[in-house]
Amino acid sequence: MLVKEKLENANLENLKQIIGHHNIIFVDEAQRVKNIGLTLKIMIDQLANKQLLVSGSSALELANEINEPLTGRKWEYLLYPLSWGELREHYGYLTAHKQLEQRIVYGMYPDVINNKGEEEAVLKQLASSYLYKDILSLASIRKPELLPRLLKALALQLGSEVSLNELSKLLGANKDTIGSYIDLLEKAFIIFRLEPFSRNLRNEIKSSRKIYFYDNGIRNAIISNYNPLSIRQDTGALWENFLISERKKSLEYNEVSATSYFLAHYTKAGDRLHRGTWWRNPFVGV
Repeated sequence: MLVKEKLENANLENLKQIIGHHNIIFVDEAQRVKNIGLTLKIMIDQLANKQLLVSGSSALELANEINEPLTGRKWEYLLYPLSWGELREHYGYLTAHKQLEQRIVYGMYPDVINNKGEEEAVLKQLASSYLYKDILSLASIRKPELLPRLLKALALQLGSEVSLNELSKLLGANKDTIGSYIDLLEKAFIIFRLEPFSRNLRNEIKSSRKIYFYDNGIRNAIISNYNPLSIRQDTGALWENFLISERKKSLEYNEVSATSYFLAHYTKAGDRLHRGTWWRNPFVGV
């Protein structure tokens, strides 16, 4: 608590007392420290040869605190839930493969993987703090009762195209409000969108999107469904979400600059011929 107070009321002398002769400084849950952006700016500008590592469980709050003060002074890293490659490297192929269904149902958060048999309790805790507490603390959330309903609607439409107009009618809320809340959920790294691929850019802009969750376990926690794949109605959607989220991690960690789309073809009568997902890389082609 004393360190937090000194960071919140920072001056150069206070910071020197905290840091001492250490050259590597790690600040965890930095978004909970008032004016942390300005404090970090003082450290960077006034304390030579110091390396700062700053993390936070709420990406949105952390970005709000540090983006402006640290413009041009920071390098950002995104840490997703564990990837399948990391899991396979740690356990080996056979052991990882044996728990594939569990990962599709319970997701890839480290606490979930490390607490076998308590997955549902861990996910409930993660969801309550991660999805609601942090986001609902934002001043821009004017209708907090709408957020759980929106998340549940998105979870139930997993794998399907999502229309703001349809969500607006379903939830009885303004379309612009729905859109702004989806933007917040995306900035908080809970969901992400895929645009439809079309040779006609106007069609891309006006078409519905597909919305995925970064983690299957969080999605299943929202609808309280942890049933095995053999008796689920949404097995295909879970596989789709799992594979696309893994692909997203792979692109990020391998620093591949690519734009992701989902693909849907229709006949003139409107019947769907094909649907799928692909990635367009501007440097190496499709």
